[in-house]
Amino acid sequence: MRRIEVKKGDFVLREEVEVVFEKKVTPFGNSAKVDVPKRYLGWRAYV
Repeated sequence: MRRIEVKKGDFVLREEVEVVFEKKVTPFGNSAKVDVPKRYLGWRAYV
């Protein structure tokens, strides 16, 4: 399990969260993707 450290501000989950998915943003692949601008390629997305 990865530990999340927030550098600016707070990271608060107020709803009943069962699962947090973490995936690196990539330009290709066969799984579901997050629509993000190209400048975020290589970053991590938490959905």
